[in-house]
Amino acid sequence: MNENENENKGARLLDMYDRLSHGEILSKKALAEAYGVTTKTIQRDIDELRAHLSETALRGGRGEIQYDMGARGYRLVHSSYEHLNHKEILALAKILLESRALEPVELHGILDKLIAECPPEERSIIEGIIKSETFYYVPLKHGKKLLNRLWDLSLAIRGQEILHIRYTRMDGIHREHLVKPVAILFSEYYFYLVSFKEEESEYPTIFRVDRIEEMEKTGKTFQIPYADRFKDGEFPWTAPPCDLHLQRPLCRSRPRPPAYSEGLGRKGGDLYHHRRSLWDWHRYVAGKPGE
Repeated sequence: MNENENENKGARLLDMYDRLSHGEILSKKALAEAYGVTTKTIQRDIDELRAHLSETALRGGRGEIQYDMGARGYRLVHSSYEHLNHKEILALAKILLESRALEPVELHGILDKLIAECPPEERSIIEGIIKSETFYYVPLKHGKKLLNRLWDLSLAIRGQEILHIRYTRMDGIHREHLVKPVAILFSEYYFYLVSFKEEESEYPTIFRVDRIEEMEKTGKTFQIPYADRFKDGEFPWTAPPCDLHLQRPLCRSRPRPPAYSEGLGRKGGDLYHHRRSLWDWHRYVAGKPGE
């Protein structure tokens, strides 16, 4: 086999694998005509791709080329635990749309990538199901892109880095804080940063991520004993409206400290700790104080 034939074969294999990866069903006859080779050559190419996928399966790759009798062609079949199926993709798309958490550019970018994971015949079905919701999607009024900010905050949490933030409260007042970030939570359309202020280390403060105007690293880190670390899953976001107290302590060594939100519920100009249900807390965030 000369050099040109080798190059043609390599390009052919890459093109076939790319098409298979995008959910296309490949016919040997159609491929032979498109590439100007025989069907036997195409069969050898398919066998080589199968052998390659079989080898990569030992290193974590789990795709397999199978012949689809009904479609009369070859397709790449992924295991159920390697890729999302159409039902899972639809569920995620619905959650993203209903949450209204992201501005349109970020939202549509994620939706397009999710839907691209589907085979073509299922892709069009999902697009049809969410078409109306996507068209009439109403983002939140802040209009800010959040993906980069969420990623940067997550890295700071992971590295236990002290941050300097410039924050705009609900009443429009700007504040600057040194904070020790410990968790990011999502509830009622918004992402929230849970952190300890440098000057107030006993109780955590909750900041709405979209209201953080600027953020920079200080180059300093902090340490929290393992037993005292904030556990995202333990924060009682789902406390019932009738319960007027938080159900669990945020840290094991402290007896039921209530979290408070920056700029909410001020009395005499001083921030005080709410022992309200989260239902009331959300009403404060929305600008509707609980009764």
